[in-house]
Amino acid sequence: MVKRVAIVGAGVSGLASIKCCLEEGLEPTCFERSSDLGGLWRFTEHVEEGRASLYKSVVSNSSKEMSCYPDFPFPEDYPNFVPNSLFLEYLKLYSTQFNLQRCIYFNTKVCSITKRPDFAVSGQWEVVTVTNGKQNSAIFDAVMVCTGFLTNPHLPLDSFPGILTFKGEYFHSRQYKHPDIFKDKRVLVVGMGNSGTDIAVEASHLAKKVFLSTTGGAWVISRVFDSGYPWDMIFMTRFQNMLRNLLPTPIVSWLISKKMNSWFNHVNYGVAPEDRTQLREPVLNDELPGRIITGKVFIKPSIKEVKENSVVFNNTPKEEPIDIIVFATGYTFAFPFLDESVVKVEDGQASLYKYIFPAHLPKPTLAVIGLIKPLGSMVPTGETQARWVVQVLKGATTLPPPSVMMEEVNERKKNKHSGFGLCYCKALQTDYITYIDDLLTSINAKPDLRAMLLTDPRLALSIFFGPCTPYHFRLTGPGKWEGARKAILTQWDRTVKVTKTRTIQESPSSFETLLKLFSFLALLIAVFLIFL
Repeated sequence: MVKRVAIVGAGVSGLASIKCCLEEGLEPTCFERSSDLGGLWRFTEHVEEGRASLYKSVVSNSSKEMSCYPDFPFPEDYPNFVPNSLFLEYLKLYSTQFNLQRCIYFNTKVCSITKRPDFAVSGQWEVVTVTNGKQNSAIFDAVMVCTGFLTNPHLPLDSFPGILTFKGEYFHSRQYKHPDIFKDKRVLVVGMGNSGTDIAVEASHLAKKVFLSTTGGAWVISRVFDSGYPWDMIFMTRFQNMLRNLLPTPIVSWLISKKMNSWFNHVNYGVAPEDRTQLREPVLNDELPGRIITGKVFIKPSIKEVKENSVVFNNTPKEEPIDIIVFATGYTFAFPFLDESVVKVEDGQASLYKYIFPAHLPKPTLAVIGLIKPLGSMVPTGETQARWVVQVLKGATTLPPPSVMMEEVNERKKNKHSGFGLCYCKALQTDYITYIDDLLTSINAKPDLRAMLLTDPRLALSIFFGPCTPYHFRLTGPGKWEGARKAILTQWDRTVKVTKTRTIQESPSSFETLLKLFSFLALLIAVFLIFL
């Protein structure tokens, strides 16, 4: 019988894991190596070993309605996209609301987690920690690892010939904190992910010249989407997700391309992704095209050679003088406190069933939370994972035999695409809504839309056609939240409230009224065809 649970890390997923354990009667003990909770979202002026690091200006890429805990909305006065300081405040509000801090041991590093000699029978683990130089050891019935994957910078210097002769300054984006270091400098940012693009744009306000080097390009989208609404509240709906998964991948890719280019032509700006079939995480940046068109940021291909004071790019013979190089080249991840026989990392992924449980262990008492890259927010993803894990630990949900789990893991590693929907072919990538629904189904927590259409049609339509907000995940099942229905039906009110700070009287239009009537009739027909 699992009772005592060790949780490693007090970030977004660690806090959710504590809460999920508490609400099901388990006894969690969380070990956090730093002095406070928050993980990635706690900004510090200096990089801390073993903890994700962010720069001062970081703002969430997922809107507040899409990135909250499923039973704890953001305060109504928070902006739709949340600065890191407010996000940390939200996490502290969450911790206070559910009294989580009593379970956390700060300034405590986990040194090792090893199986007990009788593991095949007990499933227990020995956890060795160090606090202020003092080593401690304790036995736990289960372990939940919530350390994330943004702690070990990937800096492949051997891929950049001549870098060791460079006389300027170079560093990984993990070290970046403020843009003032770029003042009057010629800056090169390598890597066009979210961090690299953010840093290039920030640098362009102070630097003499900024280059952004990309090998594969990327789709760039604004947080402000159709009609000014947050991008993910428009894009992430069950209805749209269903349509995408029914269509052949080439058609979906074409539709995505057309939508992305409706803001600006990515080819004309030199940023279009070379492979438009495989889905790559889009870059969320509201300023990049504006900085390119005003000559503040120059997009360049990959680096051919680095010289003492300059860089030569592929397919461009001209040398560009450079003072600072920022490598936004991503991260690797590892679990230094676990033996490879427990979790082995290969090719940027681990053999984890549902991205959570080591498939080969005879007892499912160790879980990894948050080691996944969904298109949606990590907050509700990690919380749903933790909720599912706790049901497994309690015995309320049973996993398949290890051989079956291993077979599923191996199939996923082959990256075979069905030919329909978006192509998630990179390690750890997955379809957000499909993945969450899979976990919810196994704990009887997925909303039954067909039944709901008869009992509560307004809610059913909002769930199916509206944004897939996290409140969906707590409508039913273990840990059901009574406020979920109201939160869903009022989500657009909260979204508009923080932007509509000046009231404007709108004149009613008879044409608009007629259009809404026809739209409603079309909606009813669509519902009839889908559900009946």
